[in-house]
Amino acid sequence: MEIQQYISQLNEAQQAPVLQKDGPMIVIAGAGSGKTRVLTTRIAYLMSQGVDPFNILALTFTNKAAREMKSRIADIVGKSEAKNLWMGTFHSIFAKILRFEADKLGFPSNFTIYDTQDSVRLISSIIKEMQLDKDVYKPKQVLNRISSYKNSLITVRAYFNNPELQEADAMSKKPRLGEVYEKYVDRCFKAGAMDFDDLLLRTNELLNRFPEVLMKYQDRFKYILVDEYQDTNHSQYLIVKALSDRFQNICVVGDDAQSIYAFRGANINNILNFQKDYDGVEMYRLEQNYRSTKNIVEAANSIIDKNKVKLEKVVWTANDDGPRIKVHRSLTDSEEGRFVASTIFEHKMKEQRKNGDFAILYRTNAQSRAMEDALRKRDIPYRIYGGLSFYQRKEIKDVLAYLRLIINPKDEEALMRVINYPARGIGNTTLEKLTIAANHYDRSIFEVMENIDRIDLKLNSGTKNKLSDFVTMIKSFQVINESQDAFFLADHVTKKTGLVQELKKDATPEGIARIENIEELLNGIKDFIEGQKEVDGARGALSEFLEDVALATDMDKDTSDEDRVALMTIHLAKGLEFPYVFVVGMEEDLFPSAMSMNTRSELEEERRLFYVALTRAEYQAYLTYAQSRYRWGKLVDSEPSRFIEEISENYLEHLTPIQTGYKFKSMIDNDIFGDVDKSKYRQNKPVSGTPPKWATDDEPKPDANIRRLKPMSRSVPSGNSNMPDTKLAVGNVVMHERFGKGKVLNLEGVGADKKAEIRFDVGGIKKLLLRFAKLEVIG
Repeated sequence: MEIQQYISQLNEAQQAPVLQKDGPMIVIAGAGSGKTRVLTTRIAYLMSQGVDPFNILALTFTNKAAREMKSRIADIVGKSEAKNLWMGTFHSIFAKILRFEADKLGFPSNFTIYDTQDSVRLISSIIKEMQLDKDVYKPKQVLNRISSYKNSLITVRAYFNNPELQEADAMSKKPRLGEVYEKYVDRCFKAGAMDFDDLLLRTNELLNRFPEVLMKYQDRFKYILVDEYQDTNHSQYLIVKALSDRFQNICVVGDDAQSIYAFRGANINNILNFQKDYDGVEMYRLEQNYRSTKNIVEAANSIIDKNKVKLEKVVWTANDDGPRIKVHRSLTDSEEGRFVASTIFEHKMKEQRKNGDFAILYRTNAQSRAMEDALRKRDIPYRIYGGLSFYQRKEIKDVLAYLRLIINPKDEEALMRVINYPARGIGNTTLEKLTIAANHYDRSIFEVMENIDRIDLKLNSGTKNKLSDFVTMIKSFQVINESQDAFFLADHVTKKTGLVQELKKDATPEGIARIENIEELLNGIKDFIEGQKEVDGARGALSEFLEDVALATDMDKDTSDEDRVALMTIHLAKGLEFPYVFVVGMEEDLFPSAMSMNTRSELEEERRLFYVALTRAEYQAYLTYAQSRYRWGKLVDSEPSRFIEEISENYLEHLTPIQTGYKFKSMIDNDIFGDVDKSKYRQNKPVSGTPPKWATDDEPKPDANIRRLKPMSRSVPSGNSNMPDTKLAVGNVVMHERFGKGKVLNLEGVGADKKAEIRFDVGGIKKLLLRFAKLEVIG
C-alpha cells in the first residue's frame, strides 16, 4: 500500500501533523485519539519524502510502544528500512550513544548497566564500610535520594555547592548522605558501570562538555519525535532540547490530561511550556476519541475541566451514547469485591463476554485483596499486572510464616523465613549448626532450639539467648491462640515481632505500600472472622484462616496463559483499553489519596489519574465505593470520592440509592453513654479467679475487641432463615457470596437451628447455619 493510502485513512486533524515536514510542532492527543497511528504515519511520510531513516530519532517510554511503532512502520515502508530508524526508549537510545562516546567520559565502551538490585547492594556495602547506621541510612531510601538528585542534574559537585540540600539531609538525620553519594559515583566509575539514572545524567554531561559530540548528534538527528512528552523529567527535557536545537524539526506528542508520574520526576511544565521553548511552534489537537462511548468521553471531559492547569482541548466522539456510568455503593470493601465479581459473572453469562474484556483498577496495590478473594469464590480467573498476587507479596508471606509457626513450629520453611526477620542477630552460621543438629537427632529445628541449653553446638551465650527468646515469643503466641481469634493474634504478632516497626523505617512509596498490604491482611482476617459466624462450629480461629489462605495461595500458583480478568493499579493501566472497567475504592483519602491532597498540583494530578482510569473503558465503566472499610482491623466510615460528585449526573446511573439530606456527625460515640442501669450503683469489688475463655460468639468479648464490632444493624440477622425451607433440598446447586458455587449434600435440624452440609468447588465441605447463610439456588 502506498503512503498516500495510509494518509487517506486518517481524519483531517490527524493528517495535518503528518504532512507538516519541517519545524517544531506539538500534537495534543486526547485519550483514544489515535496518536500512535499519527506518529508512525508521520515517520513513514518523512521517509517517503527522502529523509534518511538514520536521520530520524523517535523516543518512547516503553519498549512495547517502540516495538509496536516499528512494526507498524515496517508494514508501510518495509522491514529493512524500518530497522535503520533510531527508535526506542530514552534509556536504550542514550545507552547506545554512550557506548559510542564512552571513552570521552573515561568509561569503557562495554560499560556495565547496574539495575536497582546492583545499586542497592553497592550502597549497602558503602554504608557498612563507612560504619553508618543502616536503620537510618536505609540503602533503598539512599538510592531513591541519589536518583532524584541525578534526574534533577544535581551532581556530587553541585550537591556540595548547595547548603540547602545538605541541611535538608542533616534534618532527616543523614548528614553524611553527600559522602555516600560521592563514594557511590566513584565506585561505579571504577567498576566501569552506570545505573539507569546515569544513562540520562552522563548523556547530558557528554552533550554539554563536548560541543563536537553535540554537533555530531544534532547533525545525525535532523528529525526528532517524542511520544508521551508529558511524562519527561528535567534531565530528558534538556537532552531533547539540546539535540533538537540546531534544526528544530521536533514533534512532541502527548496529553497534559494524562500526566500522572510526578512521583517519578515527570514535569508537566515540559508540555505546558513547549511553545515558549521554540519559535513558530505549530499546535495540533487530536480531539476525536475512537475508543469510548459518548457518555464516557463527556463524563471524562467534565472531570478534567475542574483542573486549572491544562492545555485547552475538547475531546469528542462520533461513537454511540452507550450506557451511563454505573455507580455502586457497598456497605464494606468485601461486599464491594463481591459486587464486582458477581457483575462480571452476569456479563459473562448474559453477553458471552471473555474474562479479558474486564479490568479492575485501583489506587493502591493493597486493594487487590478483596477483589482477588471475591473473584476466586466465583471461580473467575484473573491476573495481577505489575505486581504479585496479594498472598505472594513478601511482607504478607512474612506475616503468614509467623502465623504458620504458631500452628506448627515444625514448619521449617516458615521458621527459616522469619527467624532473623526482623533482624535479631541469628546468622547463617547459627542456622547451619541448628540444621545439622536437627538432622543428627532426627528432630525439627524448633525442637533443637527448645533444648539449646542441653545440646553443645558451640554457640556463645548471646546467640543462645537470642534463640531462646525466639522460642519463648512463639510459645507466648501459642498461648494467646488458645483463647483469642485469628485477628487478635495476627494484630499482636505484627506488633510484637517488630514487623510493622521495621517497615515504617522505609518511607519510600514502596515501603508505605508494604505497610498498607499488612493492614489489608489484617482487614481480610477481620472480614474472614465475621463470615465464619455462619459456619457451624467455627470460631474464627487462626487454623481456620490459614486453611482458607492455603486454598487461595494454591490457586495463585496457576500461571497458565488463559483468558483472565485484569487487575492493576491505575498508573499501570495507562495506554490500555478494555470494554468493561471497574474503578474501585472511590472514597475520600483513598482516591484522591490522603497523601496527595496537600497542594492544588497534587490534587490535580489525582484528578488526571481518575481521568486516565475512566478513559480506559470502551463501553461500560463502573465506579464503586464502600461506606465503611477496615483499617488495621477497625471498621471506619468512608465517604464517596469528590471525583464522583464532579461528574454531571447526566452521565451517571446510581445502582444504589443516593444518600441525601443533612445528618449531624457527632464527634462523640453514643455507645460510650449507654442506658442507665441503677442496679449497678453499688460498690463493686474485683472478682478473683481465672478469666473465662471467649469460646463462642454469643458470649461477651474482651474490652480490646468491643470497639471493633460492627454496628448491630449491619450484622444481626432477622432470626429467620435467608432461604425458606421449601426452596432448599438435597442435591440443589447453590451460590454463596463468600464460598462460591456448591452442592447441597445434607440438611439437618429444624427452625433456627437448621443446617445445610454443602460441598463447595473452592473450600471443600462446609456446614452452614441457614439462619445466617445467604444462599441462592441456581440448579
